[in-house]
Order: sequence, then structure tokens, then C-alpha cells
Amino acid sequence: MLLPRPVSSTEEIIMTALKEVMQNELGHTVIEVSDPEAKLAGSDVLFTGREFFVGITETSNEAGASALAEAFPEFPCTPIKVSQGVRHLKKYFSMAGPDILCVASSKEAKEMLKRIEREATFTYQTLTVPEVGAANCLYVNGTLIHRAIEEIPESFKVFCERIDFARRSICFSSLAKVSSGLTACCLLVRKP
Repeated sequence: MLLPRPVSSTEEIIMTALKEVMQNELGHTVIEVSDPEAKLAGSDVLFTGREFFVGITETSNEAGASALAEAFPEFPCTPIKVSQGVRHLKKYFSMAGPDILCVASSKEAKEMLKRIEREATFTYQTLTVPEVGAANCLYVNGTLIHRAIEEIPESFKVFCERIDFARRSICFSSLAKVSSGLTACCLLVRKP
């Protein structure tokens, strides 16, 4: 696990607790970013299972992408310049299954998808969803977790029509007010 440098006292408390649990209770190696210039937010990091894409935004920079590449040298790591005004990469992209990239249908997402396809080491299928909030979903243990029909009615139809493996929908509207998406509300850990 790679821990970015905390930028506030609250983040420092959270990072310390997280580091302790990851190391002492789960036995994972924790690598802390040492470069004082590096910025890396989880909401800008997309791991496909084969490679990393890092959205270069206000919260993540090239030095942060380099720190991630150093921490996981076995995976290609590609910085992706995000479109002007885009806050986080995973607002527009997430993994919807093995080698399936879920993409928002917005102009910004289409521009960034071209960059990703041009820079990717591997080829991915794309699943385009009409609502931006729907593009941030989770693929966990063979199941796609996405927002409920009340929140993303058009995208819900796309998931029903195009996904042929297990799916679960959840109401996320309350958390959406304080979070940048489903992926920001979880920490996926491979337990030994």
C-alpha cells in the first residue's frame, strides 16, 4: 500500500491509524511517499488490474505518479492530463469488470478516454454510461456495485443490458453530497 503525505492534522490521524491496521493487523507492506513535491489522491488513481493511470489534477501531479510507479514497479503507470475543470479522474472512469472500463459519456470523459487509449499498455472494452455519477462504480469479487435506479435511471438500464455477471445497486445519494464517488468510500484490501 502506498500512503501519500497527509496535508492536514485530520489526515495525519487517519493515515497513522490506517498504516497501523494495514501493517500490524493485515500484514501488508506500507510505503510512504517521501517526495515533498508529490501529490497523489486515490480519486485520481485508476488501477485496471494490469496497469495504473494517474489523473494529473489539482490533487495529483507527475511527482505523485512517479511515486506510485516506484512503489509498484511491476505495473505500468501512466499519467493522464485531465480536461480543464475536471476535479478527479475516477469521476469519469472506473473498472466495471475484468478489462471493462466504465466511462461517462461527457465531452471531457471522451477526450480523456482518447488519451487513455493512446497511452494504455493493454486494450480494454468500454462501457459508456449517460450519467456522470454512474461512471464511478466498483468491481469487487466478481460483482459490479453501482448506484441505484432512482439515482442513475438511464445508466442503470445500460448496466442491466450490458453486464452479464453479478451486479448490486446501492442508494448513494446521501453520501454523494460529501464524497467523490463509490470508490472514495471504500478501501479494497486483499486479505492474506
